[in-house]
Amino acid sequence: MEKRLIIFTDSGDTIVDEGTEIRDEKGIVVHADLIPGAGETLRKLHDAGYRIALVADGEEQSFANVYREHGLGDCFRTRTISEIVGEQKPSALMFRDAMEKNGLTEADKCRIIMVGNNIRKDVTGANRFGLTSVLLDWSPRYGMIPENEEQKADYVIHRPEELLELAAHLECELEDR
Repeated sequence: MEKRLIIFTDSGDTIVDEGTEIRDEKGIVVHADLIPGAGETLRKLHDAGYRIALVADGEEQSFANVYREHGLGDCFRTRTISEIVGEQKPSALMFRDAMEKNGLTEADKCRIIMVGNNIRKDVTGANRFGLTSVLLDWSPRYGMIPENEEQKADYVIHRPEELLELAAHLECELEDR
């Protein structure tokens, strides 16, 4: 049974460890490791009935390569990728595209969380667009201290596995409405 909560998620340093990326001569990622626990978490969320949409900046082929390598491509109902959309997060076009691909309306925004590692792109974009923002502060590559209100995440998790409990909690809140 499909859950009410919908998960939009970034990829780099949210699921994939950007520090392990190997790129070809065209700059396309041909291999990357996952963050410890991220693959298992993604699979468990998918298997539990959560609708998951990839909302990420990068090249379509890079994402296809990495998720095929790890056997996780089927976890995403849809993929919104900056190369295709023509803009990067925090652009509202990225989030609007993901909503349209999933048949969602303004009324559904209260059911969507955006999980990411970047307060300037993922958190700010989600907050501006009216989604619930979840910061995974695992990566040392980006600053995690908000400089203003729109960079403050609604929730902060430290490891991918913590998303399982948070999603279950938010799903219960939706059921109680």
